[in-house]
Amino acid sequence: MIYLLLSVLCSSSIVLILKFSESRDLNRLAVTTANYVVAFSVSLFFVLRGGIHNTAPSSISLFLSDISTAFSSAGTFSNGSSLLWALLTGFLGGILYFGGFIFIQKSIRENGAGITGAVSKIGIFIPMALSIVLWKEYPSIVQWIGIILATGAIVLASYDPKEASEVKDLRKSLILTFFVVGLAEFSNKFFQKYALIEFKSLFLFTVFFTAFIISAVFTFLSKRKIEKKDILTGILVGIPNMFTSFFLISALKYIKTTIAFPIYSAGTIIVINLGSYLIFKEKMSKKDLTAIGIIVAAIILMSVQ
Repeated sequence: MIYLLLSVLCSSSIVLILKFSESRDLNRLAVTTANYVVAFSVSLFFVLRGGIHNTAPSSISLFLSDISTAFSSAGTFSNGSSLLWALLTGFLGGILYFGGFIFIQKSIRENGAGITGAVSKIGIFIPMALSIVLWKEYPSIVQWIGIILATGAIVLASYDPKEASEVKDLRKSLILTFFVVGLAEFSNKFFQKYALIEFKSLFLFTVFFTAFIISAVFTFLSKRKIEKKDILTGILVGIPNMFTSFFLISALKYIKTTIAFPIYSAGTIIVINLGSYLIFKEKMSKKDLTAIGIIVAAIILMSVQ
């Protein structure tokens, strides 16, 4: 559970730092690019430290054979196949991470940090649903109650009657955030399910390096001036961004996806709201406090084995 807690703290800090940057109209693409430079650099350090760079990749035929065997029996790849799997899923994850990062920043500016954090966390339904369908990871009855309570609390926290007239405008960025972030989160589980955990750093390096390349291209094409404050903000975001996935993948090794993601998301909502209150002096309404109380109860239920 400690890995999940650390992942929650890192994830929450990302949203709070981005809230700070969006309020100061920073260069969004420059912030994103600097963030990925830090993330892939830290990941590379762990790759070199772990020594897996000496592992030879499997042949294509052996890799395909390992995929077939692992998919049919839910087994784990060999060293060489784990290396290739880390590169493949990392590349796909990097594309999704970049898209999700941009949509989150855009939504924070348009809709606010609270609702953006809530909707991005509701994206857990994608990895949850896929894990149930693909790997039969069914929660217990008590855990289902916790999941339902957490979902209701997240919706409660994000719903604002005063914004009803703006729903059509909100939908575009929020729906994209929901799907892209949800699929990006699932890439962590998809890697962890089959690859050896020792290749986690290589997977994350591939994710963040891929996202960096895409982000750097967009930053160059935008031709917007890059300032020191853009780079500094990106550096501050990059460290927790990398460790969010680092700790989450470790947690998924011990906790079911259908339990880990709701706790991860609901816990992040609590920390974001508390952080907004303490740092940005945003008052929490009775509705927010009620949602937080329900989330706490839900987390307790979901933690029951």
